[in-house]
Amino acid sequence: MGVDESRRVYVVGGGPGGLAAAAELRRRGLQPVILERGEQVGTSWRAGYDRLHLHTVRGLSGLPGFGIPRAAGRWASRDAVIDYLERYRARHGLEVRANTEVERIEATEAGDSGARWVIHTTAGERLPARSIVVATGHAHTPLVPDWPGREAYSGQLRHAREYRNPAPFAGLDVLVVGVGNSGAEIATDLGEGGAGRVWIAVRTPPQIVKRQVAGWPAHATGILVSGLPSALVDPVARLQRRLTIPDLAPYGIPLPPDGLMSRVRRVGEVPLQDVGFIAAVRSGAVTPVAAVTGFEGDKVLLADGSAISPQAVIAATGYRRGLENMVGHLGVLDGRGLPTVHGGAPAAPGLYFVGYTVSLRGMLRDIAADARRVAPAVARDHRPEPR
Repeated sequence: MGVDESRRVYVVGGGPGGLAAAAELRRRGLQPVILERGEQVGTSWRAGYDRLHLHTVRGLSGLPGFGIPRAAGRWASRDAVIDYLERYRARHGLEVRANTEVERIEATEAGDSGARWVIHTTAGERLPARSIVVATGHAHTPLVPDWPGREAYSGQLRHAREYRNPAPFAGLDVLVVGVGNSGAEIATDLGEGGAGRVWIAVRTPPQIVKRQVAGWPAHATGILVSGLPSALVDPVARLQRRLTIPDLAPYGIPLPPDGLMSRVRRVGEVPLQDVGFIAAVRSGAVTPVAAVTGFEGDKVLLADGSAISPQAVIAATGYRRGLENMVGHLGVLDGRGLPTVHGGAPAAPGLYFVGYTVSLRGMLRDIAADARRVAPAVARDHRPEPR
């Protein structure tokens, strides 16, 4: 059967967001085509470190129409998530064009075909489209700050995306920069896995929660409180931290000045879930230090005026969304490079974004909600005009 061009919708990105959006679009009679820059779906997950797991409960984290299999366990591993994404694609019969990287999306005047947009790929293709769903996610392009002296640093410097396991760092002194979930877990992995001294540079003291307390997961609490005001959640979270998290100020990690929910909503930063980090800090396997200000030969300069000499630095410093070149000229991004409108209404006629919501409900759960809202809006947009 040939493709009905009037029903075709391009979805940019073959991660969880793109797969969920495509499945929901297909359920509504549209013909989504996923444009994926990698060779397979789930490129970002395939780049994850070996001990990476979902920090959200399997049963509360599935995408629409097909949940994560029970065999994945309560906290699905990286490989289990990759397997799930492959199964999800097959279950919904989704069309994925691999090795197709979208470079730019341009507006065009709708002609007889109804196309509003032209997608330019790095291979030089021009794909006309009436509707596009962008779902490239948060972890698109690794970000390493341009620290002074960085280029002359004599040790190894790599982004966290390049880290797999501690084996290459056996016996080496390593600095991990960034105390988010990835940075904390990589530092713990190194401390447990045979590295020499392991430091972690702390710029902003993290919000920390136990992944579960007496069997009750932090994820379930996050779902329950996600709709409540910050003024109510913040003091309760502060009390819970005092009751469940040891005082880490003597180790170099003071209490954060802001509230847990306030930070989620202000800067889109979820709390650090403890999967061994606290024990590593208290045992001395991981030593917190001040924020990095620059490099000088083999030394890393810190904000408190001190310096250390690691043989390797792993920058767990986050990612760019990679949307500026693609859609930045369309006036649909805010100052942080995030879509101003996403997860529902179009940011511009026929242009939708899925997978950019951040909350305590969890990434996959938010993606599922986004996809369920966006798909009917796209379907209405493709409904034939009344005569």
